Amino acid sequence: MDSSNNSAPDQASSTHGHALEEAEEMELPSLLVRSAAGGILMGLANLVPGISGGTMLLAAGVYPTFIASIAKVTTLKIEVRSLLTLGTIAVCALLAILLLAGTMRDLVIHQRWIMYSLFIGLTLGGLPLVWRLARPAQPALLVGAGLSFLGMVWMSFGAISPGSDEAQFGLLLLSGLAGASAMILPGISGGYLLLLLGQYEPILGGIDHLKQGILGGEGSPAMNAELIMASMTVIIPVGIGVLIGIVGVSNLLRWLLDRFEKLTLGLLLGLLLGSVVGLYPFQAPSPPEPGFIHKGSIITTADQLATIEPKDWPLTRFSPSGRQAAGSVALILLGLGCTLAVDRVGRQKPTAVAQGDS
Repeated sequence: MDSSNNSAPDQASSTHGHALEEAEEMELPSLLVRSAAGGILMGLANLVPGISGGTMLLAAGVYPTFIASIAKVTTLKIEVRSLLTLGTIAVCALLAILLLAGTMRDLVIHQRWIMYSLFIGLTLGGLPLVWRLARPAQPALLVGAGLSFLGMVWMSFGAISPGSDEAQFGLLLLSGLAGASAMILPGISGGYLLLLLGQYEPILGGIDHLKQGILGGEGSPAMNAELIMASMTVIIPVGIGVLIGIVGVSNLLRWLLDRFEKLTLGLLLGLLLGSVVGLYPFQAPSPPEPGFIHKGSIITTADQLATIEPKDWPLTRFSPSGRQAAGSVALILLGLGCTLAVDRVGRQKPTAVAQGDS
C-alpha cells in the first residue's frame, strides 16, 4: 500500500520530466508552430470563462517549455529559444483577444443564459485535471478546498460594484494579476475570475474599443484617437497586473506548490468547484430603479437612470422555460465534453514520450 502511494508522485514527476525533455529537444520551427497554436488557444481561453489558458498550452504540447521559459527570463537567464517561445505565445494570444473580445462581450450581454450554461460545463471540465495533480486526498487538501469553496460562494453572492475611478483601477490591476495566474495554472480560468470580479465586460469592452480605434472603425481620426485613449484606462492597469503576475505571482505560486502542495492544490480545487455557483445561467439584466449605485454614485432621478447602458443594469434571476432548461443542460454537457477532450489531447503527449523512452 505504501509503495503504491509513494510511486504515484514519482511517476508524475517522471512524466513531467519526459515532457520537459521533449520540449527541450524539439526543433525550433516545430516549437514555434506549436507555440503559435498554443498562444491562439490561450487567447481564446482567456475570453471564455471556464477554460484555462494553461490547459490550452498543455494541449498544444508547449506548457513545460512555457513554464521553463518564464523561469529563465524572470531570473535573467536570457536565451533566444525562451524569448522566441514566450514572444510567439504572447503575440498570438494578444491577437486572438484583440480580434474576438467584442464578439464575446456581446454574446455574454445579449445571450447570457446560453453563454453561462456553456461556461459551467467548461469550468467543470477543469476539475479532473486539478484532481489528478492533487490526489490522494489528505487533510490539507480538504481544508484548502473547503476554504476556497466557501470564499468563492461568498464572493458569488456578494455584488462587486465598479466603485470609484480609484477602486476601478485597483480592480483592473487585480484582474490582470488573476489573468496571469490562470495562464500559469492548468484548470484555472482567467475569464471566470474576471467575471467574478465584475471586470469581464469592461475589459473586453476596452479591448474592443482599442481594436476599433486602431482599425478606424469610427471613421474620424479624432474619434478613433479618442477610442484608443479611452481604452488605455482599461488596458494599462490590466497590463501592469499581467506583468506583475507573470513575474511575481507565477513564482509565488510555484513556491507555494513546492512547500505547501496539498493545501495549494486544495485551494485551486475549491476555487473551481465554487466558481460554478456564480455562473447561475438564468439571470438577465433588468432596468435599475432609484437608489441604484453606478460607478460609486447613487442614482436618484429618471433622467440619470436613462443614461445607464443595458450592460451596466443589475442582474435578476428568472424562471426558465422547459426549452431553456433542456438547452442549458445540453450546453453544460457540451462544454464539459469540450474541456475533457482538450485535456485528453494534452495528456497523450507526455504519456507517449514516457512510453517511447522506457
